[in-house]
Amino acid sequence: MGSLFWGSRDRMCFGVRIIAGAARGTKLLAPRGLATRPTADRVKESLFNILGGKVATARVLDIFAGTGSLGLEALSRGAATALFADRATAKTIAANAERTHLAARTEIIPQDVFKVLAKLTATERQFDLVFADPPYHMDLALRVLNFFENAAKLLAPTGLLILEHEAVGLNLPELKNFICVDRRRYGAVTELSFWRRVADE
Repeated sequence: MGSLFWGSRDRMCFGVRIIAGAARGTKLLAPRGLATRPTADRVKESLFNILGGKVATARVLDIFAGTGSLGLEALSRGAATALFADRATAKTIAANAERTHLAARTEIIPQDVFKVLAKLTATERQFDLVFADPPYHMDLALRVLNFFENAAKLLAPTGLLILEHEAVGLNLPELKNFICVDRRRYGAVTELSFWRRVADE
């Protein structure tokens, strides 16, 4: 879920839910009436069906995390840890981590996503699954890909970067260090692209 603005507790509503696992059925809080775009349940369910066993024990990074829906879904399904980066909605993510009883395995950084990525790279952190769902039509999806192109080791050798982006009007680049291994389109608006390090070949 990409996001741009803070929400306050008195402007919250229930958004998407956790689909499966330990927190199955838990409804997540979302900022009411602000510029957020939740990942639809059907898209999320399809995503996790594709990932299958890759989720169990994974180290997860959820950037432009919004409500934290994707990272929390991964934790519910057995991921080891999840780090959430979203300057706008850190309080919402924290509340949802408490609601799902998954807070003990979460780390939330309320800073600009690209500053967080730079710090994680500098400290040689590494993740098995990276969920990136930036706001559409702002070239942020391309910025994410360009960052990882120059910081490939942020993703584990067998890891996956999953990018949610607009289905039309975005030309995905050919990269030297990453290859797009799958693309899935959902309706007229949303597409998921799956990227892994070329070194894995």
